[in-house]
Amino acid sequence: MKSIIRTIYFLLIIQMSFCLSIYSQHDMAGSKDHPAVTRYPDSKIVYYEEQEYTTYSIATGAIKGYKSIEDWVDIEGKFTRIYYELSGKQTITQLYRNYEKAFNRAGFEIIAKGVYNKSNRAKDVGGRPWLGVFYAKNPYPTGKNILMAQGSSTSGGSAFISGKQSKASGTVYITIGAVEYSSDKIVYIVDVIEETIMEDGLVTISAEEIIRGFKADGKIALYGIYFDFDKATIKPESEETFKVISSLLNKDKALNLFVVGHTDMTGGLKHNLDLSSRRADAVVNELTGRFGIEANRLTAQGVGPLAPVSTNLTDEGRKLNRRVELVVK
Repeated sequence: MKSIIRTIYFLLIIQMSFCLSIYSQHDMAGSKDHPAVTRYPDSKIVYYEEQEYTTYSIATGAIKGYKSIEDWVDIEGKFTRIYYELSGKQTITQLYRNYEKAFNRAGFEIIAKGVYNKSNRAKDVGGRPWLGVFYAKNPYPTGKNILMAQGSSTSGGSAFISGKQSKASGTVYITIGAVEYSSDKIVYIVDVIEETIMEDGLVTISAEEIIRGFKADGKIALYGIYFDFDKATIKPESEETFKVISSLLNKDKALNLFVVGHTDMTGGLKHNLDLSSRRADAVVNELTGRFGIEANRLTAQGVGPLAPVSTNLTDEGRKLNRRVELVVK
């Protein structure tokens, strides 16, 4: 998978009080700031990870009921997570306001935000219980000295801000969650998700990628199966993708799949539901008819535009929404 161009004109430069800092000599080995967003001065990196492709969810509403948030934005792409610790007398509000100003100056669209100076019971965006639900869905590993869910006798407030910026090369999402672990220490996580744009005719997929998707999410989105415009006729350039899928199914006889067709929002709902169903049927027929996969192992289903993974307002977003997903039964 190709990552989107990292230099996407997001210059998180805060005048005067938010200058670029000299990187700490105590950073985790092999870690670094992401090119899209700098650290708050004097912070050190305690944990760092990169994933070439993963799913991620950004919560946009308050907690409702027991540890439940109803409103989420689901995205996929290259993922970078950096966990920082900041020692000193800075407050959670100072850190939050600096990042908020940086987002605004860079022209980011704010998705969700909130800051709480004292209350650890706040269920709105940015409260500690809210952060607990958010990171339960986007978990960080245990045993890595990450203090986001912990506190001390002098623990203080918490904050969260997320935003996105769209360019021709793709969309970048940044989320920042922070808590005052103590009166002299703030800990915060910066997550950067670079939404991958699949270029027609250029995307290939491997059996290893499909297996990783099954293990991580129970599904994989395929962008290497192509159809004639507004039809369920499979194009010849889909051949390599079918070879990979059939080879995997032949090797793992216990693997059974739902084949789910998705469309963008162009056209009416009834038409797109029908089109997605016919395309799912066409994929199943190709696998059973040409590649000899047993029919009882595959179930076709079309959901039309009802499960988008991106916006339907841009060409790039619509490309991402037009896909076939393999879902493990």
